[in-house]
Amino acid sequence: MPADDTPLAFEPPWWMKNPHVQTILPALVPQKLADHAAILRRVDLADGDALAVHDDCPEAWAPGGKVAILSHGLADHHRTPLLVRLTDKLTARGVRVFRWDMRGCGAGMAWARRPYHAGCSGDLAAVVDAVIGWCCGEEDGARGAATRSDPEPAPDLPLPDLTLFGVSLSGNVLLKYLGEAPGHVPAAVRRAVAVNPPIDLMAGIESIGSRTNRVYDRHFTGVLIKHLEAWWHLRPDAFRPPEGPRPRTLHGFDDWFTAPAIGFRDAHDYYRHSSAAPFIPAIDTPTTIITSRDDPLVPFWMFSADRVAYPGCVRLVATDHGGHVGFVGKKGLDPDSRWLDWRVVEIVTGMPVSDDEVS
Repeated sequence: MPADDTPLAFEPPWWMKNPHVQTILPALVPQKLADHAAILRRVDLADGDALAVHDDCPEAWAPGGKVAILSHGLADHHRTPLLVRLTDKLTARGVRVFRWDMRGCGAGMAWARRPYHAGCSGDLAAVVDAVIGWCCGEEDGARGAATRSDPEPAPDLPLPDLTLFGVSLSGNVLLKYLGEAPGHVPAAVRRAVAVNPPIDLMAGIESIGSRTNRVYDRHFTGVLIKHLEAWWHLRPDAFRPPEGPRPRTLHGFDDWFTAPAIGFRDAHDYYRHSSAAPFIPAIDTPTTIITSRDDPLVPFWMFSADRVAYPGCVRLVATDHGGHVGFVGKKGLDPDSRWLDWRVVEIVTGMPVSDDEVS
């Protein structure tokens, strides 16, 4: 397994070393987010559903330039603070950013009758192909993308320098996408970053269902139920389980709704087919997995070398602290305390954060 990389070492403030503080507090503190000024684009899928994609293009961007596709986590959308902060920081450095709403989420809630899920790599593939088309001048994003198996791209296609980013649930989607058919990943995809991905879904659901994590389990289940109610109001033709008591756990939710809605026998069948761990050995795209050893929701042991065979192009960066997608660091080390944001910026741009940016 590739070793941790020293430049990505994370140092939290002394009072934020607790993993639950790192996980919960950053989500509760109000954040001033940049206004939304993206162009809304639509990706039509083969089954009749569609996805909403938000295009933030800096004025100086030109075909062949750097591009990032950002994917959100469970029960989220394109305006989740992490994605908005990353978009602001990346576009300021000339990167064109596309944030997509998974099926039935955000601006595309009314465009889908099937739900998103932890294994929806086909949806990500459709977004990647559409983004490459848009970046190559096709307004409908319909132009076919050159893949790694092609000898070289067509001369009239100035391919973008594309980075894929996924966090938590979408990190699992991203790794599955990269590894299930690596020969079909477009050549434009140069690198990927997955943050706190639950690559073993069964292990993750058991962890979040434990007594110590029960508050998370109940919270996320309640959020998902509310999301379903809003979605069903817009799409009465969407899948509905039989009437009865609503689940109170994520495992119960996946048994009740997710698995049957996407064609699996039960939650265990869904977890087995959708977990990214079995696909990681086949990845041939340079990929960084960032996770924390103290993540209360995604136990670190699922990343151990005796459970996952990491290829040379996949780097696992494990910090001692950070919780689940927290990573609030000490002041003065980066331009702001959002350590994760700046590491993603460095990976996407290939440039370290400048010393004169640090206050």
